[in-house]
Amino acid sequence: MFELIDEWGPEKVVCVSDARTGMRGVLVIDNTARGMGKGGTRMSTTVSVGEVARLARNMTWKWAGVDLFYGGAKAGIWADPTASSKEAVLRAFVRALRNEVPDEYVFGLDVGLTEKDAAIMLDEVGGRGGAVGTPHALGGLPYDQLGVTGHGVAESADAAAQALGLSTGSLSVSIQGFGAASAKRVAELGATVVAVSTSQGGIHNPDGLDVATLLDLRDQYGDGLVDHYSDAKPLAAGEELSVTADILIPAALQDVIDADLARTLPAKIVVEGANLPSSPEAQSVLFDRGVTVVPDFIANAGGVVAAAVAMDARYSGIRLEPAAMFDNISNKLRASTIDTLDASKVQGRTTHEVARTTAQERVREAMVLRGRAPQTAAF
Repeated sequence: MFELIDEWGPEKVVCVSDARTGMRGVLVIDNTARGMGKGGTRMSTTVSVGEVARLARNMTWKWAGVDLFYGGAKAGIWADPTASSKEAVLRAFVRALRNEVPDEYVFGLDVGLTEKDAAIMLDEVGGRGGAVGTPHALGGLPYDQLGVTGHGVAESADAAAQALGLSTGSLSVSIQGFGAASAKRVAELGATVVAVSTSQGGIHNPDGLDVATLLDLRDQYGDGLVDHYSDAKPLAAGEELSVTADILIPAALQDVIDADLARTLPAKIVVEGANLPSSPEAQSVLFDRGVTVVPDFIANAGGVVAAAVAMDARYSGIRLEPAAMFDNISNKLRASTIDTLDASKVQGRTTHEVARTTAQERVREAMVLRGRAPQTAAF
């Protein structure tokens, strides 16, 4: 585990287990120089300490990248999110972290968890400060249900298109990991969605898919919507990345774009809706080809903007209204996207490199001011 540690963190890695429920989990608090640790909690049968540490580091850069004052953290539970034992496992995980929550970490939502799960975690903590992303009926801001991350991804895509002198209304989009919010918003902006995929496959129509129909099918069939949309060609897993489209939004899994795929991607713009969807080698290839890439910790930061709002309101008895939050997400992500693309052009480096440098400078300055930086480091 020591190999995970570098000058930035992680500051704390807590591994927990519970024999009765079979719960196994981990909390990684990466860097708190700019604020307490905050990041989502995921549940899957593939969670590992290394994966959670990598995601916690990404949260450090994400908070700093959009200049919000929280620190990077992430939690993971090794369990099947569809199992009947889910609630018992969740409660065991929360109890095991009672020393860290809510003073050092606050639960949030990630893969495998929903607003209902956030309510369970809140109940187990025993106070209003232990979780965000909780249901509207509990006074929370259900930002996953509201689709804030997908909305932000679409806003970032629109900003990137405008930076290139293009109109989103004339562009086509392929979305890996059909997200209702991102598809709905890019359609509202005038783009033509030509391909989408879910965990059960993909569909493609070069003339465009009807997003309203897709949303209805999602409500009825979930990820099975791809089997019920009639006017489209089925795609094998991963093919949605390579269909002809002006904008590609990889919004499902990490590590889906490697250097080989990057050499042939037809998209002019890649907007990273998922965490860590491309390798550093792929990023360099795309940069050399002139493909515009909006990094994940900029493009999908709508969730952290909403989480920041929810964090501030955890103890308030006044219900939050989402309209101002959506405006905040749009303003933050558009500005960060344009700043990142401009800096990449001026410096001749990939957008990931320049965005990470900006985030690192902000974190390093905070570390120096708090007396936490390595003695050899100077800001």
